[in-house]
Amino acid sequence: MIETNFWILFLAGLLGGGHCVGMCGGIVTALTLQRGGGAPRWPILAGYNLGRIASYCLIGALLGGLAGGGLGLGGARPYQIALMILANLMLVAMGLYLAGWSNAVSALEGLGRPIWRRIQPRVARLLPIRRPGHAVLVGALWGWLPCGLVYSASLSALATGSAGRGGLAMLAFGLGTLPNLLLMGAFAETLRQWAQKRPVRLAAGLGVAGMGLYNLLPLFTGTI
Repeated sequence: MIETNFWILFLAGLLGGGHCVGMCGGIVTALTLQRGGGAPRWPILAGYNLGRIASYCLIGALLGGLAGGGLGLGGARPYQIALMILANLMLVAMGLYLAGWSNAVSALEGLGRPIWRRIQPRVARLLPIRRPGHAVLVGALWGWLPCGLVYSASLSALATGSAGRGGLAMLAFGLGTLPNLLLMGAFAETLRQWAQKRPVRLAAGLGVAGMGLYNLLPLFTGTI
């Protein structure tokens, strides 16, 4: 299979922090404010993120395994290359979205909304969170929230053609998002204001787009 650069997915998650602030900042803040019975803040945040990243890994494993089953039939190299190109073009598109230059990726989020409408009521029933175990379950459900950045990373998981490597790809991405979402719980408003600054959004967007272009270099050097 085509090599997947896990560090690029990690950095994409890290540099996409501004998007995470917009998508999940209110969620994380609400979770910490709606703690029942005086539940401690940090175990709740850790549990939420553990569940969220576990869902990402499941998504990656499902997509990678699905692709592996189809590509294992033989003559799959052209399809592998096509998946790799699509995955990295999505990273470029996501970078342009983060930079504020394009809204094309946001259209993808509509694909997951029917599923999310079924999941969201179950999340509401778990609030307020009284213990870390509840937070893990809420995070696992919230991992299915429609998100263009997650969908872009998921295409990279699909391109691995392996359940194991697809799960690892999404683990790398999820770990990249972790610092931003952990900080959000403690410094939500400060981080939100910082992440929405134009220079920060521009730098993050160009960084993510640059990673996608870097991954496409083998196409032009003939080393793929």
